[in-house]
Amino acid sequence: MSLSDVSGRDELDPFKLLAWYAEAGVTEALDDEPHDHFAEAPPPMPMRRPLPAQGGSAPLRPAPARALPAAAAAPDDAALTARAMAREARTLEELREAISKFEGCALKATAKTLVFADGNPEGRVMIVGEAPGADEDRLGLPFVGRSGQLLDRMLAAIGLSRQNDVYIANLLPWCPPGNRTPTPQEVAICLPFIQRQIELADPEILISVGGPSAQGLLGFKGILASRGKWVEYDTGSKRIRAMATLHPAYLLRQPLQKRLAWRDLRALKAALEEKG
Repeated sequence: MSLSDVSGRDELDPFKLLAWYAEAGVTEALDDEPHDHFAEAPPPMPMRRPLPAQGGSAPLRPAPARALPAAAAAPDDAALTARAMAREARTLEELREAISKFEGCALKATAKTLVFADGNPEGRVMIVGEAPGADEDRLGLPFVGRSGQLLDRMLAAIGLSRQNDVYIANLLPWCPPGNRTPTPQEVAICLPFIQRQIELADPEILISVGGPSAQGLLGFKGILASRGKWVEYDTGSKRIRAMATLHPAYLLRQPLQKRLAWRDLRALKAALEEKG
């Protein structure tokens, strides 16, 4: 018997339907009234207790949710933490140790090394670039590679050397991925560290190299328009002369702009001679 044999033209024949159910193997009724079980909500699944591990040990517990890393903290909170850690450092070595323990900047997770400084901490001039590049990240020193070699030649042209006369650092101590320009957020987080580094080094003259350094430390916007201008920088304990100049990496890409950098170097030399 098929279902077409059961149904009439307008309605089902109940006796034939029962016979069709019996032939299909349906021999018991669960209720007096029919129910559309597809329209009803499924019953809740019973809670299962975790099975004990072998050896009678306690049942396995779900792993707790992982806490967010410190680098995911809000930028304002990270900057406040950096400021507090920087203020506690009484020497450059203590500051380096504090930066190595700082977890508030995500760049630390992608960089290979901490790039703190190079040169003479007692030098009369402090040079601050923007951030380490790939070569600096590999060697752990600021301004190495082609841009560093050019910087050394520029300093030598006015009788200075990084070993004796100049202390060199960066606005950020970690290399941004892909050697990109640091973001304003990254600069804001790390700014307390370089500010404290300048204060502890206590140079006579501060030179900001490149746009991000000039903006972060001196408040300049547009390095070509602001370079070569003397301003005062407040270290926290005293005010010193400061100037922005072009980055050696930029000069390698734009050799004709070396004439502008040479003017800045001559101004630096004159300032040092004036101070004796």
